[in-house]
Amino acid sequence: MRRVATLLLLFPLLAAAAGTTTVIQNATVLTVTRGTYHGSILIRDGKIAEAGEKVQVPEGARVIDATGQYVMPGIIDCHSHIAADSINEGAVAVSSMVGIEDVINPDDIDIYRALAGGVTTANILHGSANPIGGKCTVMKMRWGKDAQGLVFEGAMPGIKFALGENPKRSGSPGGFGAPGLRYPASRMGVEDVIREAFTQARAYQQEWRDYQAKLDRHEQAIPPRRDLKLEPLVEVLEGKRYVHAHCYRADEILMLLRVADDFGFKVRTLQHVLEGYKVAKEIAAHGTGASTFSDWWAYKAEAYDAIPYNAAIMVRKGVLVSLNSDSAELMRHLNTEAAKTMKYGGLNETEALSLITINPARQMGIEQRVGSIEPGKDADLTIFDQHPLSNYAKVERVFIDGELYFDRQKDLEERATKEARKKALLDKLKAQEKKDTKKPEPSADKKEETPGAVQ
Repeated sequence: MRRVATLLLLFPLLAAAAGTTTVIQNATVLTVTRGTYHGSILIRDGKIAEAGEKVQVPEGARVIDATGQYVMPGIIDCHSHIAADSINEGAVAVSSMVGIEDVINPDDIDIYRALAGGVTTANILHGSANPIGGKCTVMKMRWGKDAQGLVFEGAMPGIKFALGENPKRSGSPGGFGAPGLRYPASRMGVEDVIREAFTQARAYQQEWRDYQAKLDRHEQAIPPRRDLKLEPLVEVLEGKRYVHAHCYRADEILMLLRVADDFGFKVRTLQHVLEGYKVAKEIAAHGTGASTFSDWWAYKAEAYDAIPYNAAIMVRKGVLVSLNSDSAELMRHLNTEAAKTMKYGGLNETEALSLITINPARQMGIEQRVGSIEPGKDADLTIFDQHPLSNYAKVERVFIDGELYFDRQKDLEERATKEARKKALLDKLKAQEKKDTKKPEPSADKKEETPGAVQ
């Protein structure tokens, strides 16, 4: 009863916190889609309520003075593997029955580190051990929430495909943990696996259509047996699930686009796509996005033809391009990765920022919610002390849904306290371990008897 009373007392405070109104003032605001201005942003109920040069401050609002600072949309990473307890199910060639949402780890410190780099949303992908991998999860960096609280509600579901060395290497003994030799072991086999899977998915889709037709005619019908491997592929065929495909070489990029055309679906994004510049016109014609690296090169055989102009060339050819991290470390400075496209390819500031904001949002189908600073969108904002495309820029604050999730100054102020608490806990642990290992004195009746003594 006392606990209930306490909760009732706290409820008004929690409700007030949830409905906090915040105004960011005197900032240089990089909206990405609507130009740049010097002014304010009004945040109410987790949304951007108003943005402009002159914004009225509501009574009781929290005011953040961002004089000399820059506000941009929260950075979006279209390819990440953080916060997942497992990435690859490499024992089979088609693992579409598994999903990242089931293995999200909300305690992964990389979530907080991503926040410190200004990232607010990421596409958490299955690995690349399979021609058709597992289902993906779009996640917001709501550090402190449980696994379900991290999931970007309403985002279009996705699935990971992979071409080239990784899935065929999994056909070799020991590749990605595969027990023994697993088909496919060649690039030809990778295409075959994908075609065969969609052939099966089409047949499965027709079984359910036939079943539904019988029901519509009021006929007796037995439902088909559910196949959890084929269901996500039927969703792809019906445009209800996005395909994000790991790839490198131009020939394999064209192969997958042909397969997609044959089965009547679109590849949403080509991931990595380091030879995309060779076939940029074909990628644009298919309507496929490209999520690439800025300048990674020669770290594997497939990457030897990579060039730092790749992203800019694809942009100029009409491809929807984003830059991704595929790395918990690189994720912390995607802003400077975007800046490289200004040097290699001559993109302007807005085009460069688009690669890590509105473009990945469009690739994930969440551009109505995030990716730019516009009234009505989620208040996912990152504040830098300098222009975000500068090598010297540091993230000062990060908001998600209007809630402050990262504050550099607060982080620095709390470090000494946290270190002291950590030391106290470690000292306590060591004392307990020492106590546990200390041998107890034998009791009187257990003392060793003297040999030969009369009993």
